[in-house]
This record gives sequence, C-alpha cells and structure tokens, in this order.
Amino acid sequence: MPEIFNDVGHCVDAVLRRVGSRIVLALPLGIGKPNPLVNEFYRRALRDPGIDLTILTALSLLKPGARSALEARLTTPLVARVFGNYVEPEYARALLHDALPANVRVSEFFLTLGQFLGSTQAQRDYLCSNYTHVARDCLARGVNVIAQLVARRAQDGEMLLSLGSNADVTADLLPLIDAERQAGRDIVLVGETHAQMPFMTGHAQVDPRRFDFLVDDPRYDYDLFCPPNPPLSIAHHAIGMHASSLVCDGGTLQVGIGELAEATIYALLLRHQQNASWRAALEALDPHGTAAPLRAAVGGTEPFVSGLYAATEMFVAQLLELYHAGVLRRPVYDCLALERLLAAGRIGERFDEGILGLLAEAGMGPRLSAAEFAELQHHGVFRADVEFDAGRVRGRGGGWIEADLGDPASRARLGECLGRELRNGQVLHAGFFVGPRGFYAALRDLPESTRGRFGMRGVGYINQLYGADQELRTLQRRGARFINSTMMVTLLGAAVSDALESGRVVSGVGGQYNFVAMAHALPGARSILCLRATRSEHGRSTSNVLWSYGHETIPRHLRDIVVTEYGAADLRGRTDEEIIMALLNVADSRFQEGLLAQAVRAGKIRADYRIPDACRDNTPQHLARTFAEHRRRGFFSEYPFGTDLTAEETALVRALRYLDARAGSTRALLATAAAAAIGASPGPRHAAALKRMALDRPRNLRERLEQQLVVLGLDATAGTELGA
Repeated sequence: MPEIFNDVGHCVDAVLRRVGSRIVLALPLGIGKPNPLVNEFYRRALRDPGIDLTILTALSLLKPGARSALEARLTTPLVARVFGNYVEPEYARALLHDALPANVRVSEFFLTLGQFLGSTQAQRDYLCSNYTHVARDCLARGVNVIAQLVARRAQDGEMLLSLGSNADVTADLLPLIDAERQAGRDIVLVGETHAQMPFMTGHAQVDPRRFDFLVDDPRYDYDLFCPPNPPLSIAHHAIGMHASSLVCDGGTLQVGIGELAEATIYALLLRHQQNASWRAALEALDPHGTAAPLRAAVGGTEPFVSGLYAATEMFVAQLLELYHAGVLRRPVYDCLALERLLAAGRIGERFDEGILGLLAEAGMGPRLSAAEFAELQHHGVFRADVEFDAGRVRGRGGGWIEADLGDPASRARLGECLGRELRNGQVLHAGFFVGPRGFYAALRDLPESTRGRFGMRGVGYINQLYGADQELRTLQRRGARFINSTMMVTLLGAAVSDALESGRVVSGVGGQYNFVAMAHALPGARSILCLRATRSEHGRSTSNVLWSYGHETIPRHLRDIVVTEYGAADLRGRTDEEIIMALLNVADSRFQEGLLAQAVRAGKIRADYRIPDACRDNTPQHLARTFAEHRRRGFFSEYPFGTDLTAEETALVRALRYLDARAGSTRALLATAAAAAIGASPGPRHAAALKRMALDRPRNLRERLEQQLVVLGLDATAGTELGA
C-alpha cells in the first residue's frame, strides 16, 4: 500500500529522497493535476536552484483575468463566485508572464486556447505531440515522477482509488511504468485525494498499491476548476444544426471542446425531442435542399431510435444531457463475439437460447474457457449464480453441464443457466472531463448502476484503432461521426487548428489528427470539421476560409466534411476544383469573389465559374433573419444549457464585447468614448447593471466615463444576444 501523508511538504521530501534533485514531473491535463502538491514542488525549486524541475503536462488551468479596469469590474466578483477557492498551478501563472526561473521548465502538449500566445517560455518549450503519443514521449523525456488527483472510497474497510477525471494518459502509462520498473528504472507514482473528484469506475479505478505515495488530508480539498457554459451565437447554432443532420442513428459520436460542441449537442437534443421544430429550422437554413443528398447519405433527420454511443476524448457536460434524453443509449461491450453479433444485427440487447450457437459462430469457444465464461457472465449471458469449473457449468441447485457451445445437447441444457438481457455495456468511453460545477456534482451523485455506463479510459484506446483489440474497437465505432473544431480551412481542403503561420501555438493538436485519420480508416465513418466562416477583431471581419496559409494541422489529403454556419461541404474524394467550389458555397459572401479570383489566378478553377445564386447571400444579417422566428419561439438561446451568470451579467458581457469590438485603434476608442459622453445617459433600465459594476454612483471623472461607456454598450445591445 502507498505511504500516506497528511502534508504535501512531507510527501515532496519523500519524493526528493527517492529520486534526487532532478525531477521530471508528469501531470494530467485539466482538473486532474494535484495543484497543492505541484505547487510545493515548484516552491522548492524556487527556493533551491540545485533542484532541476521539468513539468510535462497540458491544459494548465488559470482563473480568467481582466484585460482592462472596466472588464475587471465585471469579472473579479464573477470569478470569485464561480471558481471559489480553486488553487491555481503557480508554475502556470509564472509561465504566462515569462517568469519561470532557469531551473524550471514547463512543456505542455496542449495549451489553454490562446492564453499563452504571448509567452516565449511556453512557446519555446511547447511539445507538439498527438495525444496518443504523450505517454511514449513522457518516458522518452525521462519522467521519474507522476502525480495525479484521485478520488477515494472505502469499501468493506478497504481503500479504493479512482483516476476520476483523468484516465487519459495515466491509464496508458501504467503498463509502461511496469515495464520500465522491471528494467530497473525508478518511476514514482504519487496521488492526492480530493473529496470533490467524482469516483469513476471501470478502467479509471486503480489498485491503491499502484501508488508509492498518497497525500490524504481534507485541507487540500479546494474547489475544482469549473468553467461556466460559454454563450452560443447564431453562427454556433447554425453550425450545430448542420452537424447534427450528419449524425446517423445507431452510430458513434465524438465531439471536441467548446461552443461548437455544445451547439451540436443542443441540436441533437432538438432533433430527438422536438423533431418538427428541428426540421423547420434546418429547412430555413437550407431552403434549396443543397445539403439534402449529403444528409441522406451520411446522416438523418429522424429522432434517434437505436441511439448513439460516444467514443470521445473529452466527456463534456452536455453528453450527460444526451444520456438523460435517451439519445446516448447504444451500449457497447468489451466482448468481441457479442460485438460481432450486435453489429451484424443477429442479436439485440435481449436474447434467448439461440445466442449460444451464434456465439460459437462468432468465435467464442466452442468449449468455453474460464476467461470466456467470466466474460459472458459479466455481460449477462450467464446468470450471476451460475458456477464454472473445469469446462463445466451449473446453476444453483442443478447438475454440472459441459460448457460446449458446439454440442446441441449441451446448448439445450445450458439454456437453463442463461440470463435474458445483456448487461454491463457502456454508452460512453472518454479520456477526461472538465465542466461546470453542476456537472461534477451530477457525476458524484450518479446511481452506481448508471455510473458504470460511463467508461473513463486511456486515450490510447479512445483516440485510435491500433492494438490487439482493433476489430473490437472497429465494431464498437460503427457509423462514427468525428465532429471537431478548426480555426481556418484553405480552399484546397487543409485545416488549421492549433497554431499560426508564425509558429506560435494557439492550443495544440491534441487528438484531432487521430480522429480525422480514424474517420478514413473506419468503414462508414466521417470526419466533420466545423468553423465559423469569419472572425471579427476590433470591429474588422476576416474570412476563415482562405486561399492558403503557412501552417496546417490536417493536411488536405485527409479532407472530409467541412461545416460553417452556411452549410456543409463534402470534400472527400473530390478534385481540387470541386473542393474549391464546395468551400466557396459555405464561405461568407463578403469574401467569396476575392477567394474565387485567387483560385482562378492559380489555375485551379475555370475562369468563367460563377458561385450559385443559392449561396450568394451567406451573410450574418441573412442568418439572423433565418433564426429570428425560431428564437422568438424559445429555441437557440445564448445559454441553452444554463449559465452561472445572472441576467445583469449576461447583458454586461454583451455590452463589454460591443465596446471591445470598437476599441481596435486609438481613433476608434476616442470615437466610442465621445459617443458615450454625448449620448449615453443612465436611466432606471440601467440601474441593476450599473450597480453590479459598482458604477451606479461614480466618484470621479474616470468612473463617470466608464459609466457612460457601459450605458452605451447596454443600449446598443439591448434586446439582442451574442451574434444576433
């Protein structure tokens, strides 16, 4: 059993005694980091230059900061309320400001979106790696300490531990650690218990003896990082609608992280629960039926009857909503013979005696081994009270029966030992989770029978097909739709998702390449890359569909389906000219002709080509008109899954974004300030918002100007929602 400490300092002392002063510390991404313990390692390195500390990790989460004094009035109380006493990783705050000492290095393989663009230390030490290669790369870089936040339970007086939110890399590392230790390499595994961490079972549950040291004291139970749901714009909802129509019933779902994933899940819920309204919105988005052939070929428009199975890197909170709505309900089983029969439609969840002969045909037995019997009993084929011994089985009070599936007489007798329904299937496999506070509470409160439906597993299983069980993964992931976000696409089909052409990293490759490649390897699978057609900065809009770009994450030979708010472009198997045509159709109309001209100059499309009339009104204004009636009826709101923000705060978010969009230059800022000074007059309708900003009674000229700016923003965005 691990040596248990009630103080992080004592634990760090023990680690240093064991491994020495050179520490290569691997940490899970997101909320799986034991931040109090990590901060103690970091503080030791700050005090002692003789300690050489390298941290290998990803997604080091910091509380949101404010970019201006005005924004701080909104965010400071909000952050205090939402994030509570969350303990930040101190190395990440130093990394953000290029303040790491010379004896500390931090290599992240996935950065918080856009947060570290200005950090030269983060950019220099970024580790570009597929998520599935991280375990390998950690070992190659000399990791000698692995630390993780864990959930703890007691059962019959025994301690149980779970990797909780982060089975992702740790589950992949454990067998590699065993091999390294057998070869004489010392790698220390340290856990820190946390009362708020949901206890996930299955592959996330680990033998406590795996850990060398364990920190276990309630004073380290800080609030887990819990980002609130982001607001969804009209463009996000339009993209989600298009993507939701490309998901087939009975298939497999993978979604990425962020607004587009949430919009897609909302649209899937709408498709299932209010199908007529979903169809009406889809028809309004595609009045000419341009995407109907693609929907018919790869997706669907009906509610979900068979349901979906999710095999996704991140267990996003909204997937729990899909489960409760009855969409996420196609279970998969870690049994190849059962999956062969299910995929072929030869059995269902309920079965009779005929399953025994079918199992033999599917490769089970014919004379069952102890392992095969245990597998079938675990999945409900044999009842829990049936015994197995030396190739024979017997039910309670019955005689011994030869466990020979190839013998008709034995099969007839074995029928009395059978269950009637498959069990212990899982509707979701995921590597990690991060979400709002309520999501963690919902996971903690799951009934045990339901908890087992959600399987946290290593990314080596989820993000790729390779392995001895490749056929099993392939059968489980039938009808797969891998839906991910990208920043930009080129007119020849390459996608830019992780970095800028300058080389500066925005986020990371993560698992995107794996999922895109898997979509081309799996029968009937499709990759769907989603992006907004434009982006706006300081009031200026530019196209996210480009002729070319100096960096790419997904090469154009892996092109598949691209979705913007204006539709879906099917690029698989298409020629360069056909790809250009399809992407022009879903580009913003303000940029279509310029893009077309570039393609013509390059000789990649005929000079007389004309963009179809049906695609020449791809504008935010047209999109807003399309959604207007549906929004009046209560659909496609900013926060369809709720929010931690008050009504005043949501209005203030819109107002400050309005002001930020008009602060792109000194001239624009002065013009905005002048407009506020002249026309912004506070009234009763502004009172609650101004009080929330502590600007209801300005004390000086600066606060008076800030008050007027807020009033200007509130008036300009009154009655609207983001992207409206």
